[in-house]
Amino acid sequence: MKNGYVYILTNKFNRVLYIGVTSNLSRRMEEHKLKLVEGFTKKYNLSKLVYFEELPSIIEAIEAEKKIKAGSRKKKLELIKKVNPQWTDLSQSL
Repeated sequence: MKNGYVYILTNKFNRVLYIGVTSNLSRRMEEHKLKLVEGFTKKYNLSKLVYFEELPSIIEAIEAEKKIKAGSRKKKLELIKKVNPQWTDLSQSL
């Protein structure tokens, strides 16, 4: 089975959050940065990866995405600050 990733994107001002899931984080980040996919991330210029977690399967990644989305904005911010207190773009390290 293929690994899965749950991730959080923001804009350069760290104001808007997007939670997503993918089986290939490097490819997905390239799509976001090049604005190849129409929708929320393109509309709000979200291409800064501030959080990601690799999980053993895409099914587990989808479950993690649902759990994060169900949480409050405060909980999302705490999750990001816990692993990335400076809010640096983690896509550089992929």
